[in-house]
Amino acid sequence: MSTAYATAKQVAVTSIPVIDIAPLQSNTHADLASVGAQMRAAVEDIGFFYVKNHSVDLALIERVNSLAHQFFAQPLTSKLQVEPQGRHRGYLKIGEAKMSAKAKTDLKESFIWGIDVPEDDADYLAGNPMMGPNRWPAFMPELRPALNAYMTACHVCAQRILRALAVSLNADEDTFVKRFTKPISRGALVHYPPQPPGAGEQQFGVAPHTDYGVITLLHQDMVGGLQVFSRQREWVTAHPIAGTLVINSGDLLGRWSNDHFRSNSHRVVNSSGRERLSIAMFVDPDFDTPIVPVTAPGEAAKYPEVSCGDYIAARFDKSFAYRQKADTPPA
Repeated sequence: MSTAYATAKQVAVTSIPVIDIAPLQSNTHADLASVGAQMRAAVEDIGFFYVKNHSVDLALIERVNSLAHQFFAQPLTSKLQVEPQGRHRGYLKIGEAKMSAKAKTDLKESFIWGIDVPEDDADYLAGNPMMGPNRWPAFMPELRPALNAYMTACHVCAQRILRALAVSLNADEDTFVKRFTKPISRGALVHYPPQPPGAGEQQFGVAPHTDYGVITLLHQDMVGGLQVFSRQREWVTAHPIAGTLVINSGDLLGRWSNDHFRSNSHRVVNSSGRERLSIAMFVDPDFDTPIVPVTAPGEAAKYPEVSCGDYIAARFDKSFAYRQKADTPPA
């Protein structure tokens, strides 16, 4: 326990590699294989890497970042107008998320959105627990087009990365991206107030956890605070690097790759004395995508087949307070 909650080791940023993914835009097998090999080495080791030349427009990132600051600066009464209503969409106030049973509730507030579907969406009406209208705030109409554009750009980037990772497993390049017709990806604007001195070793912006889904694309501001647990059982600081995104594989990709790709523990400790903002995109395919482990010749599958959506929804039920309230529909 003491090791898991130890102070992060201040190390060179190269302990988490920076990978140039510009070649992936060509979509040639040679480029997919070359970049994929670099990414596979990173996810097999620490589970994280940075990407540069990622094609997500930097001006769009700054626009989303600015709007996020405006949203979180609104009065709590305004933000509560867009609390979740049975689906993982909307504003989660401080105290609503608990990513580790061993720690206090996370010291953060979030705004979560998914692909933009209408009230009469067939999957939503049929009870799909991961699909539903977003909870856009009427007091900030400019948020909707910006966040929709950001999700689209991140999907393009993520699918390039996933193609390269598939090739690195000697699998068909479309193995992880065949079912992106109506993905259940979620975006999250996350605001971390300064962590007060004396909060205790069990208080985090986000407690140690692994991500649930396939792949995460993270933009972090220059405040810092993201820490990753290394194979040497040390917390390594993922220092902010301008112009990059931080990429990590999630539990579902670990399962899908038959444990070749590592879903690694990470946390946020905002000891800067300033507010911190991140923009996370949790990329997953369609709800009913079958997750069947990709195996090498002669290798046995370690996991049974599971539905992408069922797996993610079950994990959400354990982590978010709004899903445990008596008046919340099953989801």
